Amino acid sequence: MAVYKSIFTALVFSVISSLSYANDDPLVGKWKTIDDRTGYSRADVEIKKKPDGTYEGVIVETRNIPGTDKMVICSNCPGHLKDKPFLGLPFIWGFKNDPDNPLSYVQGKVLDPIGGKIYKGKARLNASGKRLTIRGYVGVSVIGRSVTWIKY
Repeated sequence: MAVYKSIFTALVFSVISSLSYANDDPLVGKWKTIDDRTGYSRADVEIKKKPDGTYEGVIVETRNIPGTDKMVICSNCPGHLKDKPFLGLPFIWGFKNDPDNPLSYVQGKVLDPIGGKIYKGKARLNASGKRLTIRGYVGVSVIGRSVTWIKY
Protein backbone atom coordinates (compact mmCIF):
# COMPACT_ATOMS: atom_id res chain seq x y z
CA MET A 1 0.00 0.00 0.00
CA ALA A 2 2.85 2.41 0.84
CA VAL A 3 4.39 1.74 -2.60
CA TYR A 4 1.15 2.76 -4.37
CA LYS A 5 0.89 5.87 -2.22
CA SER A 6 4.45 6.96 -3.06
CA ILE A 7 3.91 6.24 -6.78
CA PHE A 8 0.69 8.26 -6.71
CA THR A 9 2.44 11.13 -4.89
CA ALA A 10 5.29 11.10 -7.43
CA LEU A 11 2.79 11.11 -10.29
CA VAL A 12 0.87 14.06 -8.80
CA PHE A 13 4.07 16.09 -8.34
CA SER A 14 5.16 15.24 -11.87
CA VAL A 15 1.86 16.46 -13.35
CA ILE A 16 1.91 19.63 -11.23
CA SER A 17 5.48 20.46 -12.19
CA SER A 18 4.80 19.89 -15.89
CA LEU A 19 1.74 22.15 -15.71
CA SER A 20 3.69 24.89 -13.97
CA TYR A 21 6.46 24.56 -16.56
CA ALA A 22 3.89 25.02 -19.35
CA ASN A 23 2.80 28.28 -17.72
CA ASP A 24 6.36 29.61 -17.49
CA ASP A 25 6.10 31.07 -20.98
CA PRO A 26 6.15 34.81 -20.25
CA LEU A 27 4.07 35.76 -23.31
CA VAL A 28 1.19 33.40 -22.54
CA GLY A 29 -1.60 34.88 -20.45
CA LYS A 30 -4.07 37.72 -20.19
CA TRP A 31 -3.00 41.24 -21.17
CA LYS A 32 -4.70 44.61 -20.73
CA THR A 33 -4.31 46.74 -23.86
CA ILE A 34 -3.69 50.43 -23.44
CA ASP A 35 -4.70 52.78 -26.25
CA ASP A 36 -1.64 54.93 -26.98
CA ARG A 37 -3.76 57.86 -28.15
CA THR A 38 -6.23 58.07 -25.25
CA GLY A 39 -4.46 56.21 -22.44
CA TYR A 40 -7.58 54.10 -21.81
CA SER A 41 -7.70 50.33 -21.70
CA ARG A 42 -9.82 49.27 -24.66
CA ALA A 43 -9.63 45.48 -24.36
CA ASP A 44 -8.14 42.45 -22.70
CA VAL A 45 -6.34 39.98 -24.92
CA GLU A 46 -5.45 36.40 -24.05
CA ILE A 47 -2.29 35.15 -25.70
CA LYS A 48 -1.77 31.44 -26.25
CA LYS A 49 0.97 29.42 -27.84
CA LYS A 50 -0.29 27.33 -30.73
CA PRO A 51 0.94 23.80 -31.52
CA ASP A 52 3.05 25.16 -34.40
CA GLY A 53 5.03 27.31 -31.90
CA THR A 54 3.50 30.64 -32.94
CA TYR A 55 1.53 32.91 -30.64
CA GLU A 56 -2.01 34.17 -31.10
CA GLY A 57 -3.97 36.67 -29.05
CA VAL A 58 -7.75 36.90 -29.03
CA ILE A 59 -9.94 39.60 -27.53
CA VAL A 60 -11.64 38.32 -24.36
CA GLU A 61 -13.12 41.58 -23.05
CA THR A 62 -13.79 45.04 -24.46
CA ARG A 63 -14.38 48.44 -22.88
CA ASN A 64 -15.51 51.74 -24.30
CA ILE A 65 -13.74 55.04 -23.95
CA PRO A 66 -15.81 57.24 -21.59
CA GLY A 67 -18.41 59.17 -23.56
CA THR A 68 -18.49 56.72 -26.47
CA ASP A 69 -20.52 53.63 -27.26
CA LYS A 70 -18.96 50.24 -26.71
CA MET A 71 -17.93 48.66 -30.00
CA VAL A 72 -19.25 45.12 -30.36
CA ILE A 73 -18.75 44.19 -34.03
CA CYS A 74 -15.61 44.62 -36.13
CA SER A 75 -17.33 46.41 -38.99
CA ASN A 76 -14.07 47.78 -40.44
CA CYS A 77 -12.15 44.49 -40.32
CA PRO A 78 -11.00 43.01 -43.62
CA GLY A 79 -11.98 39.74 -45.28
CA HIS A 80 -13.28 36.89 -43.14
CA LEU A 81 -12.96 39.05 -39.99
CA LYS A 82 -15.50 41.63 -41.22
CA ASP A 83 -18.59 41.95 -39.03
CA LYS A 84 -17.31 39.39 -36.52
CA PRO A 85 -17.86 40.06 -32.81
CA PHE A 86 -14.87 41.59 -31.05
CA LEU A 87 -15.03 38.89 -28.37
CA GLY A 88 -13.03 35.94 -29.65
CA LEU A 89 -11.54 37.97 -32.51
CA PRO A 90 -7.89 37.17 -33.32
CA PHE A 91 -6.04 40.41 -32.63
CA ILE A 92 -2.44 39.28 -33.07
CA TRP A 93 -1.16 36.08 -34.66
CA GLY A 94 1.87 34.39 -36.17
CA PHE A 95 4.38 35.79 -33.68
CA LYS A 96 7.51 33.66 -33.24
CA ASN A 97 10.09 33.88 -30.51
CA ASP A 98 13.26 35.53 -31.84
CA PRO A 99 16.00 32.91 -31.48
CA ASP A 100 18.58 35.67 -30.88
CA ASN A 101 16.59 37.38 -28.13
CA PRO A 102 14.26 35.44 -25.80
CA LEU A 103 12.32 38.61 -24.91
CA SER A 104 11.51 39.47 -28.54
CA TYR A 105 8.88 38.12 -30.90
CA VAL A 106 8.91 38.62 -34.67
CA GLN A 107 7.09 37.87 -37.93
CA GLY A 108 3.64 38.52 -36.48
CA LYS A 109 0.52 40.21 -37.72
CA VAL A 110 -1.43 42.86 -35.81
CA LEU A 111 -5.05 43.76 -36.47
CA ASP A 112 -6.18 47.32 -35.89
CA PRO A 113 -9.87 46.57 -35.30
CA ILE A 114 -10.85 50.25 -35.28
CA GLY A 115 -9.21 51.12 -38.60
CA GLY A 116 -9.63 47.64 -40.05
CA LYS A 117 -6.05 47.17 -41.22
CA ILE A 118 -3.62 44.32 -40.66
CA TYR A 119 0.01 45.25 -40.07
CA LYS A 120 3.29 43.39 -39.78
CA GLY A 121 4.18 43.07 -36.13
CA LYS A 122 6.94 42.55 -33.64
CA ALA A 123 6.86 42.57 -29.87
CA ARG A 124 9.21 42.84 -26.92
CA LEU A 125 8.73 41.93 -23.27
CA ASN A 126 10.36 44.00 -20.57
CA ALA A 127 12.75 42.23 -18.20
CA SER A 128 10.04 41.54 -15.59
CA GLY A 129 7.68 40.06 -18.21
CA LYS A 130 4.84 42.35 -17.07
CA ARG A 131 4.85 44.80 -19.99
CA LEU A 132 4.66 43.93 -23.66
CA THR A 133 5.40 46.51 -26.32
CA ILE A 134 3.84 45.61 -29.65
CA ARG A 135 4.77 47.44 -32.82
CA GLY A 136 2.59 47.33 -35.89
CA TYR A 137 4.18 48.63 -39.06
CA VAL A 138 4.05 48.84 -42.83
CA GLY A 139 7.18 47.85 -44.75
CA VAL A 140 9.92 48.68 -42.27
CA SER A 141 9.35 49.01 -38.54
CA VAL A 142 10.37 52.68 -38.57
CA ILE A 143 7.00 53.43 -40.19
CA GLY A 144 4.62 52.21 -37.52
CA ARG A 145 3.06 52.58 -34.12
CA SER A 146 3.81 50.98 -30.77
CA VAL A 147 1.46 50.17 -27.92
CA THR A 148 2.19 48.75 -24.49
CA TRP A 149 0.13 46.06 -22.79
CA ILE A 150 0.15 45.15 -19.12
CA LYS A 151 0.00 41.52 -17.96
CA TYR A 152 -2.60 40.48 -15.38
